[in-house]
Amino acid sequence: MTVDRGGSDVCSDAPMNWYALHIRSRHEKRVAEGLVSQSLETFLPLHRSRHTWKNGLHVDVDLPLFPCYLFARASIYDRIRLLQHPGVLGFAASTARPTVIPDEEICVLRAATESLKAEPHPYLKNGDAVRIVAGPLIGMTGILTRRKQEYRVVLSIEAIMRSIAVEVSEFDIEPQEKER
Repeated sequence: MTVDRGGSDVCSDAPMNWYALHIRSRHEKRVAEGLVSQSLETFLPLHRSRHTWKNGLHVDVDLPLFPCYLFARASIYDRIRLLQHPGVLGFAASTARPTVIPDEEICVLRAATESLKAEPHPYLKNGDAVRIVAGPLIGMTGILTRRKQEYRVVLSIEAIMRSIAVEVSEFDIEPQEKER
């Protein structure tokens, strides 16, 4: 994606990094559209959920996989523009500075939301660590959980302390060896 920065040569060599933005509740889609209209790259992972309204009508809706969060790719010079956008509360940060989200984590999230049934899951620290050995998420590690007859692996994004659960075959995972 090429972004016109008003002819400034200083900005042309600035690296583009992914950041997690903390967004006002229920404004994720609106903020994403606004940032795209400003020529900024965004990623808002969604999941489909069935809701029942008061009149008994069942409707499938696309909801953010990480409520109140949106991923945006920007240079260091665009960070102020991100913060000034209506609905943006700030950067998700694990330190005093905004945390850069590795490109690999964004790629994994894209793969999980495009090819697998992903849904929100409580953030977990403890549990059995597993490595995915087959499929679109090969090489990823997560926490194994079981729900009825299916296996799920919980993948966590440390910077925003959020997780998603994806369904996997028991043949596609193996225990991860503990680091010493």
